[in-house]
Amino acid sequence: MRDDRPIEVFSTCPLPNGVDGRFYAERVAEIASWSEDAGCKGILVYSDNASLDPWLLSNIIIQRTEILCPLVAIQPVYMHPYWVAKHITSLAQVYDRRVYLNMVAGGFKNDLESLNDTTPHDQRYERLVEYTAIIMRLLSTPAPLTYDGKFHKVTKLKLTPAMPDELIPGLFVSGSSDAGVAAARKLGATAIKYPKPAGDEDTTDDVGGRGIRVGIIARVKEADAWDAARARFPDDRQGQLTRQLASKVSDSAWHKQLTDLGDTAEQTPYWLAPFQNYKTMCPYLVGSYEQVAGELARYFSAGYRTVILDAPTSREELRHSFTALEAAAEPVR
Repeated sequence: MRDDRPIEVFSTCPLPNGVDGRFYAERVAEIASWSEDAGCKGILVYSDNASLDPWLLSNIIIQRTEILCPLVAIQPVYMHPYWVAKHITSLAQVYDRRVYLNMVAGGFKNDLESLNDTTPHDQRYERLVEYTAIIMRLLSTPAPLTYDGKFHKVTKLKLTPAMPDELIPGLFVSGSSDAGVAAARKLGATAIKYPKPAGDEDTTDDVGGRGIRVGIIARVKEADAWDAARARFPDDRQGQLTRQLASKVSDSAWHKQLTDLGDTAEQTPYWLAPFQNYKTMCPYLVGSYEQVAGELARYFSAGYRTVILDAPTSREELRHSFTALEAAAEPVR
């Protein structure tokens, strides 16, 4: 997509599952290169107990691309907000590259329990607001910062080296729950959702920006797209049982919302089988370029301006996705 595009697209860094560590770094660099060439603004880098350090992966991404922006998932229990700001300003100084922050209030329940984080769901978002406010004020204000909150306190804290104004990070927050929407509103962040079908989306909330997290499998012909989709995500009974178990223990609003949607017919581009089979965490849009573009256009008409794609399997698959995205974004220009 062109630099003046009204829709910003991010891809996703692959997970290290089953990949030999000797080849994983090259796989990350390869997908980052595909993403930049396709026209992505950036690439989401996960952060959880099973993933590699997102800052290390962000260094690889920056070194192997020209302008692609890492979208780093930030979990408050992992790192003091000062050290997050230090990482960001260090990347800016060394690489002259902007990053985006995907502020994560929770995560997998077992991860939180293993870290002895028993903070209730809505309070995690209150904590996230304080945590993010400290990071952003350190990055944007040269004066020493004193902050006295419910969860975080700092006194006369100064960030060095200073952050260039033009590289201040973009800010994303999960927007699938009321608490997440409230946090996005307070922070002026883009609220990212795992969306329902476009016709069922409610966009009455007054957040600063809206985005969706989806996968796309699109082809010239609808039948070819569904053949590719079913080949990539075949039914998996063990995966279905794992998803059911995860749904019982998760307190994530988006997880419950997608689970409650149940089966989706193949008469619509919106497809939940990859999520239901525990192969990915987001819904997919499947069909002809025209069908997928039509569903995307309905999201865009409702005010969504950011798309975070699932991790691409090939350069060609990403091109297919962008064919539908370009067609959907054209009326927004």
